[in-house]
Amino acid sequence: MKHKYKILLSLLLVLCLALSLAACAAERGASGSPAEGRASAGSTKAPETAGGSEPVYRNDDGESPAMEGWKEASIAEGEAKSGFASDGGSVSYDMASSFTKSSAGEFKSAAEGEPDTPDTPVTPDTPVAPDDGDGPGSGLPIGEPEPLKLTAAEWKDNDNWPFFTNLVNAGTIAFPSFGLDPRNRIKVTLTDEAGNPLPGEKVALLMEDYVAWQARTDKDGVAFLFIDPAAVPTAIEVADAEGGYEWAYTLEKPADSGDPQSHEQTRFYEDVTIVRQPVAPAQTGMQIMFIVDTTGSMGDEIAYLQKDFSAIAERVGSEGVAWSVNFYRDEGDEYVTRTNGFTSDVAEVQAKINAEYADGGGDTPEAVAEILTECLKERTDWDENAAKLAFLIFDAPPHKGKEAELQAAVSAAAAKGIRLIPVVASNADRETELFGRAAAILTGGTYVFLTDDSGIGDSHLEPIVGNYEVELLQDLIVRVIDENRP
Repeated sequence: MKHKYKILLSLLLVLCLALSLAACAAERGASGSPAEGRASAGSTKAPETAGGSEPVYRNDDGESPAMEGWKEASIAEGEAKSGFASDGGSVSYDMASSFTKSSAGEFKSAAEGEPDTPDTPVTPDTPVAPDDGDGPGSGLPIGEPEPLKLTAAEWKDNDNWPFFTNLVNAGTIAFPSFGLDPRNRIKVTLTDEAGNPLPGEKVALLMEDYVAWQARTDKDGVAFLFIDPAAVPTAIEVADAEGGYEWAYTLEKPADSGDPQSHEQTRFYEDVTIVRQPVAPAQTGMQIMFIVDTTGSMGDEIAYLQKDFSAIAERVGSEGVAWSVNFYRDEGDEYVTRTNGFTSDVAEVQAKINAEYADGGGDTPEAVAEILTECLKERTDWDENAAKLAFLIFDAPPHKGKEAELQAAVSAAAAKGIRLIPVVASNADRETELFGRAAAILTGGTYVFLTDDSGIGDSHLEPIVGNYEVELLQDLIVRVIDENRP
């Protein structure tokens, strides 16, 4: 009997000890422990982040913290060397008129006029299709029904030439970039006797006894000619009715402004206006080309085109418009370049985009020179009488040693009147920015860069430019197309 009581007493002691341990554990959990806030195994709760899904905005002064400090010194030094006074000296970001966010967390585009619900951001807990080269992934959240709301901005150096010149003269940016040297230019405007612009006219720059640069006037009758720093330009010629060129303007040697081959100086030439009768036929159509880097880091941008191209085409309209979409990677990948002709069949173009995925690459330089040579220089299906745009969507520069090939491709584009529009994606470096800006300047295009304001994808390089407005990328592409429409 005593033995039974001893067993019962032992059981009671064990029970009391268990209850005491449970109470202590509960007390520690209520007061907070080092493990507080962790999700248990199998939990579906996503970890909280400081930024959440909010887009990244600049500070109250409109400055990007990474850019603070360069501006005042470089602009002041550039103005002192060039004599230009730059109205665009500050770096700020006017979000209000183009891209705003309501108190309810909705995004509103100026072009759309109505709020758009932002996409769910890709977090470490969000299942996504792979874009690391393992298969046909896009980097887009699986099951995501809405287009990616990528944000972007535009900067046109040709319209902000004193600002650009100040940066060059201060040594803040330097050229040539991969053989492209936009520092020394002459702006030429062609009009008739009534002052109306003459679009599509051929213009050439003579350097002593050879033609140094050829271009076509845009819808405003403007063409940009670029000078070999090692030579002195002598005259400007324009196309005649027989298909040749005739003298139009004699150039005088500019005042000496230092070593023209040094990054520290540019040579200043006055703008030229030439009055003449029109020779070129009226532009009646438009050709729009997309040239897309499809290496492993470009998943977000490919997913964007797959979801937004048809909407872009619908907004642009079909009358007189032809599209071409072309892709490139690098040596050793599945393909180096993959080109397609122009077509007005939007569904056909969409199908070609949908068949692509991010893969390959691996090193930073890609086959930029090869794709530009094929698309801008060697293609024979560019229409002589159409307005021509080529959007280069990329995040890495060309290979070094391709300078002559790049010069030939970009100069061919300028001579044909193809406006090159670089669209620089995430993780790009300063070399990529300067290459894109040089190509845009030389062809009369514009420089476009994605921004962090969407909260999508990796970080985006802050360019060394003046004031700009942030837009939805779709709005920006459509606007640029409309601005160049005949």
